[in-house]
Amino acid sequence: MPLNIVLIEPEIPNNTGNIGRLALASGSNLHLVKPFGFEITDARLKRAGLDYWQHLNLHYYESIEEFFRKNEDKKMVFLSSHGKKKHWDIAFEDDLFLVFGKESEGLPKTITEKYTDKLFKIPLYSEHVRSLNLANAVSIIVYEGLRQLDLQ
Repeated sequence: MPLNIVLIEPEIPNNTGNIGRLALASGSNLHLVKPFGFEITDARLKRAGLDYWQHLNLHYYESIEEFFRKNEDKKMVFLSSHGKKKHWDIAFEDDLFLVFGKESEGLPKTITEKYTDKLFKIPLYSEHVRSLNLANAVSIIVYEGLRQLDLQ
């Protein structure tokens, strides 16, 4: 599987369901880090993920600490509206971890401060928008990654 989508404490089941469908469609792994803002059995999650959920390569973590402990040797990039570098400057490679924060707050400050050199953003061209919907943002990043990997 070429890419790993990581959702840190996702809050909205519809977004997570849509991202699950995207993960399967793009051949990516999905990593979900608790706590969630919903139950994994939530009907909205299932509806958004349709009948694809059981086919996902899905990994659960009880905490951010567990996620980093289990994946400490992996290459990661972090997506945040606070990033200085643009997403098309990510050096995509197989098995890269794409780490996204929760809908209401993004990534925790402890992560954005620790990984400033690996922090990227999707540029926004309106002063009236402070961020994109999480599922849309993940789609942009994953398919840019697949495009770049296809060119290699």
